[in-house]
Amino acid sequence: MRQTRIPCLQMRGGTSKGAYFLASDLPEDAALRDAVLLAVMGSPDPRQIDGIGGADSLTSKVAIIRPSRRNDADVDYLFAQVVVAEPRVDYGQNCGNILAGVGPFAIERGLVPVGGDKTPVRIFMENTGQIAVAYVPTPDGTVRYDGDTRIDGVPGCAAPLVIEFEDVAGASCGALLPTGNATDTFDGVEVTCIDNGMPVVLLRAEDLGITGYETPEALNANAELKTRLESIRLQAGPRMNLGDVAARTVPKMCLIAPPREGSALSTRTFIPHRCHASIGVFGAVSAASACLVEGSVTAGLAQVGTGDVQRLSVEHPTGEFTVELRLQAGQLAGCGLIRTARLLFDGFVYVPGVVWSGPERAGR
Repeated sequence: MRQTRIPCLQMRGGTSKGAYFLASDLPEDAALRDAVLLAVMGSPDPRQIDGIGGADSLTSKVAIIRPSRRNDADVDYLFAQVVVAEPRVDYGQNCGNILAGVGPFAIERGLVPVGGDKTPVRIFMENTGQIAVAYVPTPDGTVRYDGDTRIDGVPGCAAPLVIEFEDVAGASCGALLPTGNATDTFDGVEVTCIDNGMPVVLLRAEDLGITGYETPEALNANAELKTRLESIRLQAGPRMNLGDVAARTVPKMCLIAPPREGSALSTRTFIPHRCHASIGVFGAVSAASACLVEGSVTAGLAQVGTGDVQRLSVEHPTGEFTVELRLQAGQLAGCGLIRTARLLFDGFVYVPGVVWSGPERAGR
């Protein structure tokens, strides 16, 4: 069978891992592009044995990057979640972890020139229409990956990569509180629907008969809990301006409990049907933001401070995630965080049975 080789750079971005492509190296036709991405990852197959996916939603991700067509950005970034066991690619959300690799990729591929010890890369996030600025360490004229910064969910240390966001509130749903309420009730359970970069439904764990401190494995084995969560998710989706979400990976479902380690909040996040071993970047931003919303389900649980700049630590099963929230006149005005990234390989990925015209289409 003829195979088509495609230039690909694989990176760990934050607590995820993905394949990074130049948009010009993929088909322009959306359906053909999806077929290529499914073949790259080896989906649909729970093992993804015939692709480079890691049989987990956290390792079945793709970044598609091009020189920006906008005056206010350096590159455009389209995130694709390749579903592991289904023949489906979802573009209905952003990914802040994979975002952490976009700046380094842009420099590695020559899309952005090095600009001193730290190179700012302005990134237009196509999925949500917002701008992020990644400050990539480039002390010797190249991207530096080694360093002493540690993030929970990733072994070892790496160079710090600061990402700041410009107005991600309502990125997917149109408003920070897309239902117009601080709380709503579905199936008799009080929830907060929020979107500060990621559509999330927050629920108090105790309202579902659990503590919120269970392991992901225990929660994944709780069929009754998962059925209740999905029922609430399917009702919340349309109310959050997301339409029918039965076949979508948003909104995420986030169980909350009082913090145990001196942070702001303890969380267990489903993405959307399996409990996350940690928490996504924008999921953490949305959860932290809810702590500052008067009347949300975090009231009485969350520990927050005062001031226009607050750093809130969000606990998750494998550690914590710190989010910096900036307020102006009592309203959320921006956020920032520290991630790390690492280049894993740079070469070609081979795709069987899919052929199109374009650069680097040498069949083997």
